[in-house]
Amino acid sequence: MPNFAANLSMMFQEIPNFLDRFDAAAKAGFKGVEFLFPYEFPPEAIAERLERNKLTLALFNLPPGDWAKGERGFAALPGRQQAFMAAVETAIPYALATKCKTIHAMAGLWPDGRDKIEALPTYVDNLRWAADRLAREGITAIVEPINTRDIPGYYLNTTAQAMPIIAAVGRPNLRLQLDLYHVQIMRGDLAPTIRELAGMYPHVQIAGTPGRHEPDVGEINYPYLFDLLDEIGYKGWIGCEYRPKGDTVAGLGWAKRYGIG
Repeated sequence: MPNFAANLSMMFQEIPNFLDRFDAAAKAGFKGVEFLFPYEFPPEAIAERLERNKLTLALFNLPPGDWAKGERGFAALPGRQQAFMAAVETAIPYALATKCKTIHAMAGLWPDGRDKIEALPTYVDNLRWAADRLAREGITAIVEPINTRDIPGYYLNTTAQAMPIIAAVGRPNLRLQLDLYHVQIMRGDLAPTIRELAGMYPHVQIAGTPGRHEPDVGEINYPYLFDLLDEIGYKGWIGCEYRPKGDTVAGLGWAKRYGIG
C-alpha cells in the first residue's frame, strides 16, 4: 500500500495559514506531509502541528537562497560553498525538532552555454560534506533532477546525470529523489526507470503531466505505477507535489482507494 505525503506548499492553498494545512491534511486522511521550506516558522511550531495531528514529516528542502530573486540553491555553484554549508546548518534544527530523516539539497541555476562539467568538483565536494554532516544526525540528503521546463537553467535535470554524481560522492546517506513528474517530462519510460533504480531512491514524488495537477489528470497511469512500487518493495513516502485544479479535498478522488479524501 503506498504511503502518501501531502505537499503543504502546493496543496491546501485554499487555507492561507500554512500551519493550519497540517490539520487539513490529517483530516483528509494523510499520514505524512512534506513541504518546500519551513523557515518562516520556528522549528517548534512545525513540530507541534505534526505531533498534534500524528503526522510524519517526510521531506523538506535546504534553504535555497533568495527564492524571490530567483535563487534555487547552491550545491553545484562554485564560490557559494559557505552559503551551502550555512544552509545545511540552518536546516538541521528543523530536522531534529520534527524528526525528519530526509532533506533535499537543491543544486542551483547554471549559466546557459557554460559547460556543466565545471561544477562537478564543487557539487561533489559540497554533497560529500553535507552527507557527512547530516550522517552525524541520522539524516539522509537527497538530490532531485528537475525538468528544464519548470525551472529553466537548473543544474540537475535527469536521473542519468544524477546517478554518476551520487556514485562519485560515495556516501550511503546521499540518495536520489525520484520525482516521476520530472522524469516523465525529461525521459518518459517511468516503469523501466522505477525498476532500474530500485533501491536507489528513498523518496518518490508525483503530479499529473502536463499541468502538474492531480495525478489522475494527464498522461501518466499512476495506479499502475503505485502497484509497481508495491511490487518492487518500495516502502518510502510518495510525495503529492502537485497543484490542485480547484479545492484540494474535492480533487482527492484519485486517492480514495488508498483511504484518503
